[in-house]
Amino acid sequence: MKKDGLSFSESVKEESAREIRNEAEKRSLLSAFLRINGYLRLSGGQSSLDIASESSSMAKAIYLYLHDLYGVSARFAYTRSSGFLKRMVYHVMVETEAEDILNDLGIDYFSVENPKFLTTNAKEVAAYLTGAFWAKGSVNAPQSSSYHLEISLGDESYAKWVARLWQHYPNHPFNAKVITRRNRYVVYLKRSDEISDFLILMGAKKQCLEFENVRVERDFENQTNRLGNLDAANYRKSLTSGERQVEEIHFFVDRLGWSAFDDNEKLKTLLKLRLAHPDASLSELAHSLSVALNTDISRSNVNHLFRDLDAQYKIAQQKLAAKTKKDS
Repeated sequence: MKKDGLSFSESVKEESAREIRNEAEKRSLLSAFLRINGYLRLSGGQSSLDIASESSSMAKAIYLYLHDLYGVSARFAYTRSSGFLKRMVYHVMVETEAEDILNDLGIDYFSVENPKFLTTNAKEVAAYLTGAFWAKGSVNAPQSSSYHLEISLGDESYAKWVARLWQHYPNHPFNAKVITRRNRYVVYLKRSDEISDFLILMGAKKQCLEFENVRVERDFENQTNRLGNLDAANYRKSLTSGERQVEEIHFFVDRLGWSAFDDNEKLKTLLKLRLAHPDASLSELAHSLSVALNTDISRSNVNHLFRDLDAQYKIAQQKLAAKTKKDS
């Protein structure tokens, strides 16, 4: 929950409602919003339009868009939603020209036709998707454990059409998918970069910035954790290798003595360094060996010496096993 009491979804919608739009964009947005959150009421031979929203800012924007496009003087009404939270629901009531407005917006509540003429370019598609999100959309707060933005719809064919609008958005296709949840059809985005892009398309630039800031911080923490895990794995690997090398060194020294290495000062010095520092990395040993011999010794050179030692150890072990078997 944000400090001002609004959820992240509500803050996105509030900011988006303040975005300046041209007439074509207002028309596309209204078409989606009224199709999802509008109700045509018939009484005494007269039809009226009831448009519901839980946001006063969105209700005000819808009222102004209707006035700007059609010159109608709608009225406001207020109700309380059912359920535990008892939220305030704002109603924009259009009591004249309701059917003409619906026809102009390509809305027929008794038909499955979609208003393709209102989604002919990128701005109209963005506005239409914004209207759908205003009506039944939500987005997880960036602090949550997963990224998710969705629009919950009641009609399967309409949900698939909305998903296609996202998927074929001009010059920037979104990976929108549809799932069924409790008799609803949910169109959703999961990729964080796509959610950010859609927040910008809706005009919620400030909320997008907050989303990105938290996302970057989380990705940095995750990367740090991954590097930490990698360091720990490398340390365990170095420790295991060190223990094996110490065992091999003792095998040769116990049987042959240090004099067996007199003809190879580099190897002899390295083996003594390994016994003194069983948990040192190859890089650390290379540095210590370089200092001891006053010459540059690379990590790969150290690794090569230990590989040769390991090969000789395995040969010696095989010979010892063969001799033991023969003697028995």
